[in-house]
Amino acid sequence: MTKRLYEDDVMQRSCRAVVTACVPRKKGYGVVLDQTVFFPEGGGQLSDVGTLQAADRRWTVTHTAEADGEVYHEVDEAIPVGTQVEAVLDWQRRMDNMQQHCGEHLVSFAFWKLFGAHNIGFHMNPELVTIDLDKELTWEQAMEAERLANQHIEDDRPVTIQIVTPEQAAEMHLRKFNDKITGPVRIIAIEGSDTCTCCGTHPTTTGQIGLVKIFKARQHRGGTRLTMLAGRLALDRIRSEMEAATQASNLLSVKEEELPDAVGRMQDERTTLHQQLSERTQALAAYRVAELRRHPVFDDEGHQRITLFEEAMEPGEAKFLMRQIESIPNAIAILLYHHGERLNYMVEVTEGAEADASNLIRTLNDRFHGHGGGKKRNAQGSAPYEEATAKDVQAFLQEKRA
Repeated sequence: MTKRLYEDDVMQRSCRAVVTACVPRKKGYGVVLDQTVFFPEGGGQLSDVGTLQAADRRWTVTHTAEADGEVYHEVDEAIPVGTQVEAVLDWQRRMDNMQQHCGEHLVSFAFWKLFGAHNIGFHMNPELVTIDLDKELTWEQAMEAERLANQHIEDDRPVTIQIVTPEQAAEMHLRKFNDKITGPVRIIAIEGSDTCTCCGTHPTTTGQIGLVKIFKARQHRGGTRLTMLAGRLALDRIRSEMEAATQASNLLSVKEEELPDAVGRMQDERTTLHQQLSERTQALAAYRVAELRRHPVFDDEGHQRITLFEEAMEPGEAKFLMRQIESIPNAIAILLYHHGERLNYMVEVTEGAEADASNLIRTLNDRFHGHGGGKKRNAQGSAPYEEATAKDVQAFLQEKRA
C-alpha cells in the first residue's frame, strides 16, 4: 500500500518513488507508487496534480484518485512497473487547495461559534468554494463571521493533526464528528479555533491562508449557501471585481461606492424607456393593421394576403403584431423577421379564411431550411440566418407580390 507522505509532512513538495502498479483508467493510466506526496481527491478537496519524472522522461499527473486503499496517479501513457520516478507536486495548486480547505474550516467554525449554524455541505472547485449551513443567516451575520475567521488568520495559529480512536474523538469538543467511523480518526485542530475530523491537507499555521472572503450568502433549502474563496484565489477574485467596479464607475462618472445608486437609476430609466418603447410599438402595430385594412390585397380565392418582413424585430413585437392581425377577417398572414442569428416566421389564418397554417409553415421550412410547426390557425418556425438568407427572403417576397 502506498505510503502517504503528506500525512506526516504537508509541506513536502516531492519524493523519490518506485512504480508498483500501472492499470488502465477511463482516461489514460493509473500509476501506483510505493510512496507519494500527492493527495487524492476526497473529503470535498480537489486532488493534487504535478509530474512524475524519470531520467529524460516526464509524465503529467492530471488527477489523483483513491480506490481500494491505493492512490492512483493519472497519466496519459503507461509507466513500467519498477520504474524509479521523482513525484513532484504542482505546488501552487497544492497551496491553493490547502488555503481553500483550511479557510473553509475557519469560516465554518465562525458560523458555528457565533450563530450555532452547522456546515452540512462543502464543495470546492478551481473557481470557488461553497458551504451550506443549516440556518438562514443575514449578510451582516456573514460579515461578522468573516471578520472572526480573518482574525484567526491574523493570529497565525498552529494547525496540527491528531490520530485518535473513535472513543477518544467522541469525548473531544469537535465542531463536527461522524460517530459511524470505526477505524482511526484523523483530527485537524486549529489552536483556540476549529477542531474537527478531516482527511484533507492544510497549512501548518493559519497565517499561510492569507485571508478569507465571502462573496455571497443566499437562502438555500431552508438554510444558507455561502460562496467564498481564500488566499491567492480570493485576492485574484477581489482584484478582478475591483477592476470591474473601477471601469464601471469610470463609465458612469461616479465613485465606486456610488455604483449601486447609479445602477438603480439606470434600471428606473430602462423601465421607463421600455414602457415608452412598448407603447410606441403597439401604436405602430395598430397603424400597420389599419393600413392593411385600408389597402387589402386579395388572392384568387378571395383571401386577404398579408406578407411582411422585418430586418430586425423582437419576438415580443412579432407576437403582438400577429395578435392585431387576428382581427382582420378572411386573411392569410405571413410575418418573417430577423432576430439574432435566426430567421423567424409566423403564419396566422384568421376567421373566414380557408387554409392550414401548419402546411404553410412546412412550406417555409422547406424554403429556408428551417423547422417549426403549429395548428391550423397559427404556426411558427425558424431557420439559420446566413448571408444568402436575405436574398432568399427578398425572392420570396417578390413571388408573393407577383
